[in-house]
Amino acid sequence: MRAVIQRVKKATVRILSTKEERSIGNGLLVFLAIKTDDTMEMIKWFANKIVNLRIFPDSENKMNLSVKDIKGEIMVISNFTLYGDVSRGFRPNFMFSANPELAKNLYQQFVEYLRNNYPIPIVSGDFGEMMDIELVNDGPVTIIIDK
Repeated sequence: MRAVIQRVKKATVRILSTKEERSIGNGLLVFLAIKTDDTMEMIKWFANKIVNLRIFPDSENKMNLSVKDIKGEIMVISNFTLYGDVSRGFRPNFMFSANPELAKNLYQQFVEYLRNNYPIPIVSGDFGEMMDIELVNDGPVTIIIDK
């Protein structure tokens, strides 16, 4: 599993096929890629890590608070291209990305796990759909988690 996490002031995802919009305010925008050998244990580890990342400023302007501490929100967007390997040639190779069926299942389990285990508003994109994402990056602060 791999995640690119951005601290945002706001973020909006538009599902192009339906024109539906979903938004969050202050919180985290998480781009999530699923690998072929990911498991439920990985989902739990990533969820815990993301929810408890201390990347929001405290009263002394030090990164010391989590999204949970600030009562923020989380948006999760599936993004298999995070596993694009360009070490050879110019066209990305996605051989480490899980097949769409497995990836969709684990992505949905990840979103549901967050919703069911943390008192944080969770918004998600639609797996496999073309989406436009707008965000205001706060900082900017961007963290990559890979395991």
